[in-house]
Amino acid sequence: HREKERETQKLVRHLKQRQKSRLTKKKKQRKEIQSMEKVNQTFYLSHGSPSLSIDNSLEARQFFKSWKDKVFQQRPKSILVISAHWETKYPSVNTVLRNSTIHDFGGFPDVMYKLKYEAPGATELAKRVKELLMGEGGMKRVDEDTKRGLDHGAWVPLMLMYPEADIPVCQLSVQSSQNGTYHYNMGKALAPLKDEGVLIVGSGSATHNLRRLEFGMANGSPVPWALEFDIWLRDCLLQGRYGDVNEWEEKSPNARLVHPSPEHFFPLHVAMGAAGEDAKAEQIHTSWQAGTLSYSSYRFTSSSI
Repeated sequence: HREKERETQKLVRHLKQRQKSRLTKKKKQRKEIQSMEKVNQTFYLSHGSPSLSIDNSLEARQFFKSWKDKVFQQRPKSILVISAHWETKYPSVNTVLRNSTIHDFGGFPDVMYKLKYEAPGATELAKRVKELLMGEGGMKRVDEDTKRGLDHGAWVPLMLMYPEADIPVCQLSVQSSQNGTYHYNMGKALAPLKDEGVLIVGSGSATHNLRRLEFGMANGSPVPWALEFDIWLRDCLLQGRYGDVNEWEEKSPNARLVHPSPEHFFPLHVAMGAAGEDAKAEQIHTSWQAGTLSYSSYRFTSSSI
């Protein structure tokens, strides 16, 4: 009888030890997963012309296609895109189960209007963005759009970066009536998303004056006034002069010629703010189209994670 009791106690101890070992292993795995999920980089991508979706002659197209291999190997939990092509009075997020494809351009080849990028929506991320903007960001109003899909500022680069369209995507709008500092502070409020595995992408254009396109110029050759601004921007970012970029209208050369309206520049401020004031900027691509469209794109690596 005593022998049987000892055997039973031994078995109980063994089972308890196994259970403890399993719990420790699971806890370790959870920590590893959480660590893997964290993202310590944000991006500003110049998406240029909608023709990026089909034009293989564009250097930028090859850059976007190399994204997972050469630029950002980590698989994010979800993606937040701040696109120049969604302007609203108040910050807005799209809350849809599946994203439709918005063909918000005209005069391009028919094949472009048949392209689809139907990535899953990211409703939880949308709610979290709203929570952060109204909390940390101190904003009194953030709207939810239950119908809007992805505009070409989002789906054209994403189609090349993540062609499988299997990562949930949420869009956040810009407010053209505001300024760079406003959008920088918006980004600062969204910084906690990085710890939650969210890839934050600002999609715009480093230079953007469609009325001054020079179709006669070979791709890769910029006009002097656009190049001057592009170099100023590069130097500011690489030197960490984010304050100057926030005050770009006063500090930059040819500001209003390069950006007659600011919506293509503001996604940069959000990406910059989300990375943090001590973040290190790196130019990850530069090329030109039609003389005045810069594809200069930047990665911001946070100093801590």
